[in-house]
Amino acid sequence: MKRRVVITGMGAITPIGNNLEEFWASIKEGKVGIGPITQFDVSDYKVKIAAEVKDFVAKDKMDVRAARRMARFSQFAVVAATEAFEDAGLDMNKEDPFRVGVIVGSGVGSLETVEENYTKIVEKGPSRCNPLMVPLMISNMAAGNVAIALGLRGKTTNVVTACATGTNCIGDAFRAIQYGDADVMLAGGTESSVCPTGIAGFAGLTALSTEEDPMKASIPFDKNRSGFVLGEGAGVVVLEELEHAKARGAKIYAEVVGYGCSGDAYHITSPAEDGSGAGMAMIFAMNEALIEPSQVQYINAHGTSTHHNDLFETRAIKYAFKDAAKDVVINSTKSMIGHLLGAAGAVELIVTAKAVEEGFIHQTVGTTECDEECDLNYAVGAPIKKDIEYAMSNSLGFGGHNASLLIKKYNSQ
Repeated sequence: MKRRVVITGMGAITPIGNNLEEFWASIKEGKVGIGPITQFDVSDYKVKIAAEVKDFVAKDKMDVRAARRMARFSQFAVVAATEAFEDAGLDMNKEDPFRVGVIVGSGVGSLETVEENYTKIVEKGPSRCNPLMVPLMISNMAAGNVAIALGLRGKTTNVVTACATGTNCIGDAFRAIQYGDADVMLAGGTESSVCPTGIAGFAGLTALSTEEDPMKASIPFDKNRSGFVLGEGAGVVVLEELEHAKARGAKIYAEVVGYGCSGDAYHITSPAEDGSGAGMAMIFAMNEALIEPSQVQYINAHGTSTHHNDLFETRAIKYAFKDAAKDVVINSTKSMIGHLLGAAGAVELIVTAKAVEEGFIHQTVGTTECDEECDLNYAVGAPIKKDIEYAMSNSLGFGGHNASLLIKKYNSQ
């Protein structure tokens, strides 16, 4: 029998807040964290804006020596994980460290480290390459560094599925607890790719918006949407077996009840046009939870603000929800924080859990006039307050990776 799994802690580093409290307050305010790129000179770039994390000083948040041996994406992960760990009230003196694990992923690892060291190799020769280049760069080091920082010796892995990374990491951690591999898992995603390679690479795909007005750049489902805005940050949640959480009196944000994955087998960057791939991921999540589409009141959509994603995700919701699609409230957190790539799904699940906890669905900020074919309820114009029993968070990744997580309001009965 599968064990029940709940969320007992959350931590976030985002373009609109460097901890959970600040982030959620900014979400409720409708604050947009998009602005001119400050991390490098963009004079020669068509894309001038991004959603950068502000005022993050690693040495103020963690051990200075440890911070020097981590790339920015790993620093984000450790800080967000530490917040989630403390939010959950975990005490490793009372836990079996081999029953507490980590699955935290990054879509691309540290592009900045590659840039910096490649430049040194070309200009000064290979002997000048940083001897720590590889452990700084590789994407699994987010999970490794979190485990080291917190003394977690259980299952420690990472999933890399592009923009679905954070959702798949949480989903795999959910499975690990369900089937007894662990009692507690820290799971999520982290990313720091606002750098020349990141901007140039995605701009080369014509995936990024070239709009310079922050309020018009990331406008999911709008008829004038023109691409996504690259963001950065991290989101980590503590997942815990229900009886373990109850035994130590933990606060429970929500219960995770469904996880669905699928592949499009269609195109390296575009979702399947009929929505069947992402639609099946949603269906699988609902099937696991043994619920009908009409019971889901809220979907935090992938909602990137690209033409194909928003149109095909809308079709996917209709594919999965049929007539109930018109009744579910949908929004996109990317309207405020841009696209955090591998961290997106994790940060968006945090928003979904807070929405369930407080009955608050933020508006899709900046979106004013929806595309004719994007004809569902995207929370345009104002937030929506309503009791939420079941809520879903979707992620779609390059390569055709689709993942959906389904959570519900926790009932102690």
